[in-house]
Amino acid sequence: MSTRFLRIVSTLALASTLLPCLGLAQTPSYTFSPVNQYDIKLTASYWNPIIAYVSEKSGVQLQLKIGRTSADTTSYVLAKEVEFVFTNHLFSPEREALGWKVFGRRQSSAVQGQIVVPVDSPITDLAQLKGQEVAFAGPEAFIVYKVPYAYLLSKGINVKVVFAGNQNAAFAQLLSGKVMASGANSQLTQGYTQREGKQFRVLWSSEPYLDLALMASGKVPEKDVKAVAAAFTEMFKDARGRDILSRASKEVGLPSDAYFIPATGADYASYRRFYQSAPASLH
Repeated sequence: MSTRFLRIVSTLALASTLLPCLGLAQTPSYTFSPVNQYDIKLTASYWNPIIAYVSEKSGVQLQLKIGRTSADTTSYVLAKEVEFVFTNHLFSPEREALGWKVFGRRQSSAVQGQIVVPVDSPITDLAQLKGQEVAFAGPEAFIVYKVPYAYLLSKGINVKVVFAGNQNAAFAQLLSGKVMASGANSQLTQGYTQREGKQFRVLWSSEPYLDLALMASGKVPEKDVKAVAAAFTEMFKDARGRDILSRASKEVGLPSDAYFIPATGADYASYRRFYQSAPASLH
């Protein structure tokens, strides 16, 4: 073996040991799990271009991870398989103890839990739903299930709960006549009407709640949280970022200016108030 070859091998070996020391270590990578507000395809269509942009701008690689249903996605979060989330499933007293930190939210109108029927339905009063099948996105859905179902229980209106998996699937069951009503999120109701041209009659609406929160696990280094937070919240200030947000929002029926802004856990006090009086089965 030539002396020159040995020198090359030695140089490469030395370089490989020095790369981490020189700041050229592998880009930090984390999993991002947003709640399934839509079916899997539509959820991915909305989030993939956004997290690709955030990954590029922050220097922190985010990988999308969503389950078949919103409950499946939240199970990944509770199993500590993800590091960043977009959710409102973590504000019960038990889950706040897990240490997730709010760093942002989507700037949009406050959302309301609703109970809706097709616009031509003979159902005009909640009392008519007693004993009937009502569709909800899933057991983890705060706005779509927990809020409207808690209200029904408080009024003594016992219904047969049908979990559809996501809001789109709940609407599909409602419009096909398989259920008499559906729990809903006012934002998603409006988006569905815009995309599909279907009209609903709202039988009941809750108090307003802020849109879902961007949150980070306590195990993520602070520098990475700050980098990701800055990329999300500065996105609308950049022309390319605004275009990506506008296109993604149009895909799901959101306003074109639905961008991300800084937030803290204090912004979600209304969620905590809900759990103070909600049945334990809904925690």
